[in-house]
Amino acid sequence: MVVPTLDEADSIDPLLTRLLALDLPANSFEVIFVDGGSRDGTPGRARAWAEHANIRLVEYREKSHPAGSILAGVALARGGVIVVMDADLSHPPERLPALVAPLLDGSHDIAVGRRYAAGGGTEGVPWHRQWLSRLGGWLARPLCDVHDAASGFFAFRRELAGTLAGHTCGRSHEILLELLMAGQGKLKVAEVPIRFHGRTRDTSGLSFHAPWAYLQRLMTLAGGAVTFGTASRFAMVGLLGVIVDALLFQWLMSRGAGLALAHIMSFFLAAAVNYALNSKWSFRAYHTGSLRWDQFGRFLTVGIFALLMRGGILALLVHGWHLPPFLAIFPAIAATAAINYLGSAFYVFPDARNLPAPDMRWRVASLGVAVFAVLLRLIYLDQAQLLPDEAYYWNYARHMDLSFLDHPPMVAWLIWLGTAVFGNTEFGVRIGAFCCSLIAMGYLYALARNLYDKSTGMRAVLLLAVLPFGFASGMLMTPDAPLMAAWAATLHYMERTLLADRNGAWLGLGIAFGLGLLSKYTLGLLGMAALVFVILDPASRRWLRRPQPYLAALLALLLFSPVILWNMENGWASFLFQSVRRMEKGHDFSVHVLVMQILILLTPAGLLAASLALLRRVPATAPGTEGIAFSRRHHLFILVFTGVPLGAFVAYSVSHSMGAHLFWNGPVWLAVLPAMAWMMRQTGQAGTVLRRLQNAWKPTITLALLLYATVLHYAVLGLPWVPYPNFVMNNYFWREASHEIEKIEAGLRRSTGKEPIVVGMNKFSAASELAFYDHDGGAMQVRSRNMFGGAAVMYELWHPSERPTSRPIILVGTKRQELEYDSEGKPLERWLHQLGPIRSHVILREDVPLRHVYYRIAQGYSGR
Repeated sequence: MVVPTLDEADSIDPLLTRLLALDLPANSFEVIFVDGGSRDGTPGRARAWAEHANIRLVEYREKSHPAGSILAGVALARGGVIVVMDADLSHPPERLPALVAPLLDGSHDIAVGRRYAAGGGTEGVPWHRQWLSRLGGWLARPLCDVHDAASGFFAFRRELAGTLAGHTCGRSHEILLELLMAGQGKLKVAEVPIRFHGRTRDTSGLSFHAPWAYLQRLMTLAGGAVTFGTASRFAMVGLLGVIVDALLFQWLMSRGAGLALAHIMSFFLAAAVNYALNSKWSFRAYHTGSLRWDQFGRFLTVGIFALLMRGGILALLVHGWHLPPFLAIFPAIAATAAINYLGSAFYVFPDARNLPAPDMRWRVASLGVAVFAVLLRLIYLDQAQLLPDEAYYWNYARHMDLSFLDHPPMVAWLIWLGTAVFGNTEFGVRIGAFCCSLIAMGYLYALARNLYDKSTGMRAVLLLAVLPFGFASGMLMTPDAPLMAAWAATLHYMERTLLADRNGAWLGLGIAFGLGLLSKYTLGLLGMAALVFVILDPASRRWLRRPQPYLAALLALLLFSPVILWNMENGWASFLFQSVRRMEKGHDFSVHVLVMQILILLTPAGLLAASLALLRRVPATAPGTEGIAFSRRHHLFILVFTGVPLGAFVAYSVSHSMGAHLFWNGPVWLAVLPAMAWMMRQTGQAGTVLRRLQNAWKPTITLALLLYATVLHYAVLGLPWVPYPNFVMNNYFWREASHEIEKIEAGLRRSTGKEPIVVGMNKFSAASELAFYDHDGGAMQVRSRNMFGGAAVMYELWHPSERPTSRPIILVGTKRQELEYDSEGKPLERWLHQLGPIRSHVILREDVPLRHVYYRIAQGYSGR
């Protein structure tokens, strides 16, 4: 064992006494003390003990590199197993037999003493050091699959010492980190609970000065050119960039330029200066010195990501928090500098001399891209205006009930909770969708990890974060958001019960299935898939004779009971609406439309990957999984739980229109995402098509994220010289439209002394948006077109009729024709008194047309 010593008196003698007291065969181990210049007489005592035991001493004088002394001791070790521990009894010697046992029996390559687990713990350690060490383990876990990677008490096979770079600049836990990451995917690691005892004089683990060094080492091992030198030089260059950026931004704003134009122009000028200086100076060690267009292209890509994220931060600070633009630009610059630095270190100027294995690079990319996608949604969550469907579901929350005509109540419950905490804002409405996306990611990771491995799980999360169906469901508050989370949870528990035979998972399955039915009836397709799987899979048929599935179904039914009660009280309206009424709607062949929707939701690369995953022949043990068994039952699980729901949508599209249901089939692809993620790294006997598909993923991921960020920036701040198309001008920017209608309302109040009634003249979008963006207290006076006999879904229950009145009526539509005729094609004049002409208004922002508003005014309503 290699034991680094400390400047702490009387530590070596108790340690040796307890080591020699262990019930270990004589001469079965040696102790190598590595001394970095301690002042407690360690060398003399070590030499004295060497006369009676197998003890050696290494004296290392470069105290600035404590790991160097440990590596010197490792180089001298003769045994087949090396243990690293501290000399001050902070690591319990009594746990040595348990620590080395997994290596001696040949079952593992590394054993780590784990402090934060059942049977482990810390004693006498200040709380801040406990949390710092926990943080270190948490940061490293996605990359090295060990809970306590910051532990300084570990054992490893001697031959693994060759993987150490020799220039490790940290303590023992950094050597452990390097061992783990160098052998990623190849090593078997055991974690043994230990009780760590705090030191009295020295600092151990992650003290306050250590997190940066630990994090820097972690990022370096992950392939990033992250050093104190690059960071400090990047910061100095950044200060110059801030000056250029801020000065040009202020000058453009003073000249009347819009917020979008000013920040985009100033950003690109500062970025050009930064690239020239960073390539020539900050990252000079990782750059040839001459301009490389591929490197510049990567820099430009990172810069555009930072720019588009910055637009959201600016909008949040200026429009949301009402900061003046000349102040808001500085935190926006600072926030996006982190994106530029990390992007430069990992993507533009990576350390090509120490590139990690492809699997590790995919892990780093998965982590970085998923975090960026999550932050992108979070920043724009409150800035992008509600889409009509979201505003309609917000009206659900204003009329809380056990269920609703066209959907179960989960979306209303989540919106009610979000707005109760954060107010009637876009953030309050959407925070539920954001949280559901995180839940879906967690369950999908668990599913993919169980079917394949942890690396595949991380890539599956990456795919969910960037494919359109996953990104949109985490941004927009529709029933699809909780459905996605419940679908992923149900799949996870289905796999645990049907494939892993976990009895306890039936409880989770019942809860997930019940909550999913409360989200959207579509989840019932997974019940059909489960029945098909049990019929096809002989090993699963035994569950038909056991009580657990039926108890889970009963629990799900109990959770679903509010919807049943509501339907009983309302003539089974919702069940009829989603079944009989949908099936009666014409006979339109739309399979081609469904295919186009799938192509949009998955992207071409995703559709090809899903097709290969479902249709290709899978052997009993798939190549490229590093020894992880992939049985045919797993492939059957993926095939059935994707194919049965997809088959239902295909059958529906044969005779019914799919035009308005883009995201209907989104959750279907959750079951196949793990297989798609696995194929991203399959090497083995990969054919030409699979290799080309693997090469297509990187541009697909990049372009998808750029598209989302661009659309969000366009919706919130716009893009210079890019006008909004008519589709956007007729269906978005309802906040501005509502302000115009409120002006008309105020004029009618003054002229008539009566409170106007506002009527949205389409199915639900206009009425819902006008109610949400109301600021003058008239939201409860908003009605929908069912006043004139038209279909208006829940508005038909909320406002089934309106008595004749002499109050002014304001008709608002997105198209002129909506204000001309009623549901029977007859003029609206038969319903209204003194109906005025159709008027239109174009709303401008910074001289850019945002939307059209069409309205008519009547002086009364005659009723039906």
